Amino acid sequence: MSETPLFALENVSFAYPSGRGVLHEVSFAFAPGQKIGLYGTNGSGKTTLFHVITGLAVPQKGRVLFHGQPVSGEKEFRTLRREVGLVLQNAEDQLFNPTVLDDVAFGPLNLGLSVDEARERAMLTLQELGLTGFEGRLTHRLSGGEKKLVSLATILSMRPQVLLLDEPTNGLDPQTRERIIEILHALPTARIIISHDWDFLAQTTTQFMTVKDGHLVSDIPHLPHRHVHAHPLGNEPHHHHD
Repeated sequence: MSETPLFALENVSFAYPSGRGVLHEVSFAFAPGQKIGLYGTNGSGKTTLFHVITGLAVPQKGRVLFHGQPVSGEKEFRTLRREVGLVLQNAEDQLFNPTVLDDVAFGPLNLGLSVDEARERAMLTLQELGLTGFEGRLTHRLSGGEKKLVSLATILSMRPQVLLLDEPTNGLDPQTRERIIEILHALPTARIIISHDWDFLAQTTTQFMTVKDGHLVSDIPHLPHRHVHAHPLGNEPHHHHD
């Protein structure tokens, strides 16, 4: 591949302090524009993979490359996290300021934008996500779905090149789930999405991988999943034609 990967893992192995290994010699290069759906059983190492990529977990072996250069230490990973935005599974872990505006402006301020520029970027991001009017709301009083959208806004306000989304539809109401699908459709941003929601992955990603026995492998899963159809016949008996 002639284009330098945005980030890459080289022979990464990770085990928990208990000694249980979850990643074994994982090598993976992520190219600009990729949209990967990542699934696998609970405890297989999917979230750990995200943590290794962003420097939140340190592998016992191997290294992370960012734009072709090895990354180590918090300072270098902080630079990586400006371009590789991790949206945590639990929105509460991402929101720590009193108001929505403070939370969404926090990232841009850290990027070096002035207070006015950060506020403007935050307002624009909220507008893009259909959250105009949320800026003054108290974060802890939002509904679960609203918190999820605001946590996404806190990352999108930094204009990352890559989004890492960890189970973004977990526990969401159907309306917010659809809203997130719409948002992702409108975003050209490269992404890796961890999800057990196969229909969601099918709508928001274009290739599929799984963590299997500690390895990251390309896969097309054969999972039972739900299709929702709108039929003119409604509940009348009818046939599907392949």
